[in-house]
Amino acid sequence: MGNAELNAIAKDNQTALKDSKSIKKILLGTLKGNMRQYTMILALLVIWAFFTIVTDGIFISSRNLSNLFLQCAATAIAACGMVLVMVAGHIDLSVGSFVGLTGAVAAQLMVKGGFGTIETIAITLAIGLLLGLFQGFWISYGKVPAFIVTLAGFLAFRGGVIAITGGNSIAPMNDSFKIIGQGYLPKINANLPFNDTSALVGVAFIICYLVFELVKRHSRIKYGFEVLPVPLLIAKMVLFSTIIALGIGIMASYMGIPYAILLLIAIIVIFTVIAEKTTFGRHVYAIGGNKEAARLSGININRVNLGIFVLMGLLSTIAGIVYTARLNAATGSAGTNMEMDAIASAVIGGTSTLGGAGTIAGCIIGALVMGSLDNGMSLMNADVAAQYVVKGLILLLAVWFDIKFSKRA
Repeated sequence: MGNAELNAIAKDNQTALKDSKSIKKILLGTLKGNMRQYTMILALLVIWAFFTIVTDGIFISSRNLSNLFLQCAATAIAACGMVLVMVAGHIDLSVGSFVGLTGAVAAQLMVKGGFGTIETIAITLAIGLLLGLFQGFWISYGKVPAFIVTLAGFLAFRGGVIAITGGNSIAPMNDSFKIIGQGYLPKINANLPFNDTSALVGVAFIICYLVFELVKRHSRIKYGFEVLPVPLLIAKMVLFSTIIALGIGIMASYMGIPYAILLLIAIIVIFTVIAEKTTFGRHVYAIGGNKEAARLSGININRVNLGIFVLMGLLSTIAGIVYTARLNAATGSAGTNMEMDAIASAVIGGTSTLGGAGTIAGCIIGALVMGSLDNGMSLMNADVAAQYVVKGLILLLAVWFDIKFSKRA
């Protein structure tokens, strides 16, 4: 064998070694950047496996999982707003009372005021935006800490709920309103054993996801960023497509995709774009990461904070509408402790308690973890006290993990 051939082999070996190190570096970077989400996905699967075993398979049934997704919808919607609030370094303690108040307003308008569904939703959304603007003004321009402003909102809004409901239920809602929280996509062919419309929507979701991944890869290559090798990208796309197919399949085999879940998916997409692809979103992360540096770079912190709480008000109102529609009534206790569930969902899903980090997708995983604990322990007939203790411990561990991971980073 000649020197030329030996040199060629050595060069090939060096190239292969370099490629191997590059792949390893990309993989480690991907894992490190998404450690919290991957850990919570694993934890969610463990929780599901545990409850499936102890409930003799009832937990994993299509009926129960469909109901679980529906039960999580309102909390997940509120949690999407909580992510932006916490990323910017704030907290919102008024969410539960806000949800209860806007739900009570909607019920009052519809049941006692005689308004139709569209008018009720429009007026309720307008009131929610104004309340969010009110809180945002005091935080942004009044310089009152968000903790105090939203604590005041927590008390005042709950008083409003009690005043409107008088301690009683306001019901029933119109059928066209109830469908928001109780309705499902209709079948095309009623004779099929599954919801074909939902199946088609699932296929569309998978196609959109695949296109998104390919477009994102093309964009990263265009601007010189590292990307996953093609085999790993294919493996990732197959994995997540399978997860989407399983989720949609579960719902399609029961009654179909609930309208509330479609609304939640739309909110996830919209707010992911807002958080990751807009100037406003980048400013939110900048403020949470280093407020003084953000100010010196010319970011209008007051305006951004105001926008955050207006959006939080909007999402809390939508959550209130979904919650009221699902229950077909407004009650004095509606939304109680939802702020805790929304905060826990955000933190469990990877939103840093220190600000500057968090994703919309992560909070959905967190909402599923919290909802799964509630649902599973209810199927086990566990005491309510035990449910609170378990959820508290899960939140404590999530915050501890956040602190340890932040120090290591």
